[in-house]
Amino acid sequence: MCLHVQLHPGPAGGSSAPQRSAAVPGTSVTRESTVNTDCRYTEKQAAERQPELKSYVLLHASRKTFSNVKVSISAQWTPSIQNGNGSTFSPAETWEDNHLFADEKQATLFLGALDSIFLFSYAVGLYLSGVIGDRVNLRYVLCFGLCGSAAVEFVFGTLTEWLHIYNIYLYCGLWVLNGLLQSAVWPCVVAVMGNWFGKTGRGFVFGLWSACASVGNILGAFLASSVLKYGYEYAFLVTSVVQFAGGVVVFFGLLTSPKEVGLSLESETGLGPVETDTDSHKPLMSDEEDEVEVYGRRHQPAQQLDEPLEESPQAVGFFQAFCLPGVLPYSLAYACLKLVNYSFFFWLPFYLSSNYGWKEAEADRLSVWYDVGGIIGGTVQGLISDCMGKRAPVLALSLVVAMGALVGYSRSPNDQVINAALLAVTGFFIGGPSNIISSAISADLGRQEALRGSQEALATVTGIVDGTGSMGAAGGQYLVSLIESKLGWMCVFYFFVVMTGGSIVFITPLLLNELRAMWRDRRALQHQL
Repeated sequence: MCLHVQLHPGPAGGSSAPQRSAAVPGTSVTRESTVNTDCRYTEKQAAERQPELKSYVLLHASRKTFSNVKVSISAQWTPSIQNGNGSTFSPAETWEDNHLFADEKQATLFLGALDSIFLFSYAVGLYLSGVIGDRVNLRYVLCFGLCGSAAVEFVFGTLTEWLHIYNIYLYCGLWVLNGLLQSAVWPCVVAVMGNWFGKTGRGFVFGLWSACASVGNILGAFLASSVLKYGYEYAFLVTSVVQFAGGVVVFFGLLTSPKEVGLSLESETGLGPVETDTDSHKPLMSDEEDEVEVYGRRHQPAQQLDEPLEESPQAVGFFQAFCLPGVLPYSLAYACLKLVNYSFFFWLPFYLSSNYGWKEAEADRLSVWYDVGGIIGGTVQGLISDCMGKRAPVLALSLVVAMGALVGYSRSPNDQVINAALLAVTGFFIGGPSNIISSAISADLGRQEALRGSQEALATVTGIVDGTGSMGAAGGQYLVSLIESKLGWMCVFYFFVVMTGGSIVFITPLLLNELRAMWRDRRALQHQL
């Protein structure tokens, strides 16, 4: 058993015998684990034993499958004389068995409607699952969402094709259920990460960690393209089985909080080296907020260390969390930004295949460059925001550049290398800010000064931000299919530019406040010099 030795001054000012702080039974971690360099859990160790990263990778891999096989699904749902598959199906057989739609345009509109149905149900579920996640064991909620969603996707994409069941209402009902189940995952994984990692470096850590969505998109694209030649149902089969296995791993292996391994409250906000700069623990939402009084706790008398830990704070209500400073502006900004980001997520392979005539498997592989740019963008911009101590200026600048990147990509030539390069740049300036808002900023909002004494709001706030974003994305997916069918893809990109500008408008009040704070800090520093 690991024991921490500390010298305490005697009553007369002399030194006293070394005193040991009590260790938590069954573990090798003391209550003063944050100041015990031999027994302290580091951030790397904590991250290595957390499976929530892999779980969300698998969730996004299965979610990406639907967008990767849209061309195949559209061909399966329309007559062969319309989709060019006459060598595979005779027109009579196709009309008899698969006659969901008369042509590909109707099938495309329905695919867009399915995207909107999924995102609307996903958004509603996020509002509910965030509240549930702050009140129920996060491990149970995550496992239920992962395994349930995997089962629904298997029925939707694989079982219906094997049994030749083609029904619009069945597809819609399954996709509503899938959105509700998948909504249980994101607020809970952000809450788990918020429990393990403190304010120090949160932008970099969460920016890097939020890349799990993009990694999942890349994995899903490669898995789908590798088995697509056997039929789109096998793409759903592979990703749903892998996701179900990930849910089982989460149930048996996830540690939702440092408290589960005996770490004290201090380690919930800083598992790394001892920090003497208390400003590093302040949320970025206010210059006067202090997340945890670490310094005072470290210098408590020794007898206070043996007192029982305080009870967990009560979770805040939904409307109370919605009224927290910064929640509404970032939620509305994320609604516009997620519309653009998820339009690339749902429609990019379809766009590459239909607009440039590239094979579906080639389009799937090429689309991963958007996610590569998002991974790098989220990490770099998160690190910059940590160095600045502010988030809004980094986001605003990135979104301004993103508007130009969207215009540039809309005019990409029919060359895969140039298209991939422009995709990566676009993903950097759109996917990066999207990752920051959905992870690091959500964690900031859920750990601010207004919640002192009732800090169990991280999952609820994350659900509100992501749920509002999904509402915007849901309406956008049907608009994308409608605009494309009526006006063409170029107008779709102009629509994306307008929505990106809307994100900037909503964060403008926060941007001005942070710029004024930076100016005051600079003037104060000049006066000191």
